[in-house]
Amino acid sequence: MEATDKLFYIAVLIMSVVIHEVSHGFVAEWFGDKTARFAGRLTLNPLPHVDLFGSIILPAVLLLSNSPFLFGWAKPVPYNPDNLSNKKWGTIAVAGAGVLANFSIAIIFGAIIRLSTNFSLPEGFYFITSIIVIINLALGVFNLVPIPPLDGSKILFSLLPYSFSKIVLFFEQYSIFLFIIFIYYFFVYFSDYLYSILVFLFTLITGLAI
Repeated sequence: MEATDKLFYIAVLIMSVVIHEVSHGFVAEWFGDKTARFAGRLTLNPLPHVDLFGSIILPAVLLLSNSPFLFGWAKPVPYNPDNLSNKKWGTIAVAGAGVLANFSIAIIFGAIIRLSTNFSLPEGFYFITSIIVIINLALGVFNLVPIPPLDGSKILFSLLPYSFSKIVLFFEQYSIFLFIIFIYYFFVYFSDYLYSILVFLFTLITGLAI
């Protein structure tokens, strides 16, 4: 892969995770919590969102090592669930907003690809749009995994009855360790499953094969 292509991959990833995080903040504000706005995080300017390791170093290392997947994150947009007008459904909506944003981007650019196949467009167009679709699908699917601090865990925990509170507390207290273990086993054992899901979704949305 050319150096310019690698830089493009990282740029798309950064903007995709920024949109993901900003979406959390806007939905939180819609439910009454302005923490993200007060923190200056409701902006598409990537600088306030970039995490040095998660947004730059890790993606660069993965690309340079020819990893089959590009992975990264931005600084989480802060919000206070106690400020939400509806704590349960507000939390679910805030958590789901980032995933929905990534899937929406993938669907929009996938539709562009599907509608443009009858035109003689340069290969670079399909390369760019395909990368946008793939990265956003990967972010959406990955964040649905119910392991803290991923969005899927917030959605699941909000739906669980109070009797599960001790289990939820355990997962939240040791989230960093559980997440590291998950990442290790994901790349070692489960990355093929993610790839299969991405291939299916990409073909479903674009009508093309990866």
